[in-house]
Amino acid sequence: MTSEWGFSILDFGFAIERTTGDGQLTTASLSFHVARFTLCVLFIVGLGCVQAGDAPKPGETVTNSVGMRLAYIPAGEADMGSPGDEKGREDDEALHRVKLAKPFRIGVTEVTQAQWKAVMGQRRGEFEGDNLPVESVSWKDAVAFCEKLSKTEGKTYRLPTEAEWEYACRAGSAGRFSAADKLTDAAWYDDNGEEKTHPVAAKKPNAWGLYDMHGNVAEWCGDYYAPKYPAQAATDPTGPAEGTGRVVRGGSWSSFERGCRCASRSNVNQAHQMKTIGFRVVMELP
Repeated sequence: MTSEWGFSILDFGFAIERTTGDGQLTTASLSFHVARFTLCVLFIVGLGCVQAGDAPKPGETVTNSVGMRLAYIPAGEADMGSPGDEKGREDDEALHRVKLAKPFRIGVTEVTQAQWKAVMGQRRGEFEGDNLPVESVSWKDAVAFCEKLSKTEGKTYRLPTEAEWEYACRAGSAGRFSAADKLTDAAWYDDNGEEKTHPVAAKKPNAWGLYDMHGNVAEWCGDYYAPKYPAQAATDPTGPAEGTGRVVRGGSWSSFERGCRCASRSNVNQAHQMKTIGFRVVMELP
């Protein structure tokens, strides 16, 4: 017995035909609604495009009720620490890979004296000026500010983790400094600081639009200080569970160049209130 096979297109599908040697025709058809299927595909693809388009660009800002601009920082991976041959490197900067699994927003500038007063009700600082960074605040003072701002805004504000701080500071770069080729273009530090703070956002920002990540005032982070980083890659690290001091990053108007590097770390008693230390905030995203 011989068979002949054929293929025919239907209005909304197709059929496979088989003719046997005795002339009998058998048909197996697979029918589906092309128009409905096409519309489904277009809807799903379109929805994916809308969702992808909803994600802000790195550095895109929103402004809260006290005038803080907060830049969008995407989730991602980066090296944290410094290579062994980096100029000014310290022993507590072992290079390791860090993954931040969630995006977040961070202050475009350090918290200013005007913003501090708007939240806490009174001014604070050795130096006076609404647009100067607040300083002479302890770690606990900074945490109290974040807690009060959270209640006011109905969102969660906190200090950045050390990993978030360095990730945001680097903004995709891997060098000693992230905002400019010459540190004087990006920072107020020992060479040009004139022994005082300066108005925020007066120097060049980094690639994600963040100002004064180098110099002006050093910045509290949420972590306890650990003299050694984890030996392996880490995801969303928050530092040790306890310690004798908190991490301070970025260097200040009184710091030498090496203290303003992206990887530079300091260990400071959380009760200290120093005219060289302030902070910036992170706003968590849903």
